[in-house]
Amino acid sequence: MANQTAAKKTGTMISIRTIAGIGILAAAAFVLQMLEFPIPLVPSFLKFDLSDLPALIGAYALGPVSGIIIELIKNLFHTMDSGSFGVGELSNFLLGAVFVGVAGLIYKVKKNKQGALIGSVAGALAMAVASVPFNYFVVYPVYYNFMPKENILAMYQAIVPSVKSIFQSLLVFNLPFTFVKGIADVLITFLIYKRISPVLKGTGR
Repeated sequence: MANQTAAKKTGTMISIRTIAGIGILAAAAFVLQMLEFPIPLVPSFLKFDLSDLPALIGAYALGPVSGIIIELIKNLFHTMDSGSFGVGELSNFLLGAVFVGVAGLIYKVKKNKQGALIGSVAGALAMAVASVPFNYFVVYPVYYNFMPKENILAMYQAIVPSVKSIFQSLLVFNLPFTFVKGIADVLITFLIYKRISPVLKGTGR
């Protein structure tokens, strides 16, 4: 009976710690999402941010489901101050969920540095590949209601005149941009994870 009570108490503490960790990381992700900025050589509407970084840390420290929940909370808050009618946030959530979900699942199976590296790179690659159909079939068709397809294509062609279609533009610009964005999160995670994870897991002093 005492063992059951102790186990129940431990489980409750872990649950509270997980909820608190998700809340802190989601808040950090929201702040980072607000600090987005354009970069050269891509259309100005493709903004760079590090908001997937806290979710990736959460996926490793608390599990892949926690990482996905962080992505969801971040984007729900961002819809309150967004001009994308929720479409940008939906895309960000779907791609982020693919990224941290894949990375977190692989790390859960292989919990070492190699597993974290393989998982994070695989997650970044999966996110980059998924960005093409997500944008082509979901995001851009909604944006066409507010900006003609020809205008969006022209923004891509202003940088690389040889692109002839939205699909080709997504392959040339969005896919590598999304992959690089994911790899940036991976590099920073590897630099700071050891310092943060004990606090999130409750093993630090």
